[in-house]
Amino acid sequence: MRSHSDEWVSGFLQTSPMFEPVREAGKSFEKLDHWPGIECLNQLNTDPIRAIATKSGKRIRFVPQAKATREFVQRYEPRIYLTGEIQTREHNWHDLFNALVWLTYPRSKAALNQLHYRALLQESVHQKVMRSPLRDAATLLDESGVIVASSNDDLITLLKNFEWKTLFWEKRDAVIEQMKFFLFGHGLYEKALCPYLGMTGKGILFHVNEAFFERGLIDQITMIDIWLDNFLAREYLTSADLTPVPVLGYPGWSSDNTDSSYYDNQRYFRQRKMKKESRSSNFS
Repeated sequence: MRSHSDEWVSGFLQTSPMFEPVREAGKSFEKLDHWPGIECLNQLNTDPIRAIATKSGKRIRFVPQAKATREFVQRYEPRIYLTGEIQTREHNWHDLFNALVWLTYPRSKAALNQLHYRALLQESVHQKVMRSPLRDAATLLDESGVIVASSNDDLITLLKNFEWKTLFWEKRDAVIEQMKFFLFGHGLYEKALCPYLGMTGKGILFHVNEAFFERGLIDQITMIDIWLDNFLAREYLTSADLTPVPVLGYPGWSSDNTDSSYYDNQRYFRQRKMKKESRSSNFS
């Protein structure tokens, strides 16, 4: 499938299992034969009790993209934090998926926005030219994040150690039963419209109990949203916390990965070059 920003594809959420987390948020768009307008997105956030808000308490609202400005309060992330207004381009896959992720992981997106805001504020106050490591990591997660939930420590270790063929092929049944990937980054969702060998997520790993996999998808996502929100509240996120994840290796996420030789491509399934620890968290 091509992902041209001006080409609408009806039923796009059914074209890949990677879209599973955002299907509930986007179900009203499934049968449309045209792009949903910005007000259609706002209609999905009208529940007065469960309305999505920023960490500053501002109810989010999708608005047309404004002309770029250097004024701090009008920059993209500060404007969201201070007013709740999310600048959104129409007829644009990247921004549509951003909206769907806000609707799917509202607490985590609000937490990321707060990280961006505080990092930008510090950079502005101290007149820093370089982006901070915190903002770099937040951007990576926002664009390319994938949440990995597993009840099996051995599988998590294999993933951390880049033992891709052992993980995805030799331990395939265990991965299906005891490890699940949830796309988070809206840039990664856009890439999933036209997946390509080399498509890699930035993973945050959560150890869960086995009962997690017996829950329904909506419950699983709600739990992940809470855990990720709490994780980001620590405000010491760095790129080292984000484990590279070749997402097309996950069983069923590519029609080609049913053959063991698929995992021999070391340009995609790269070997670990140096020892590097990433934090994982225990949740139940």
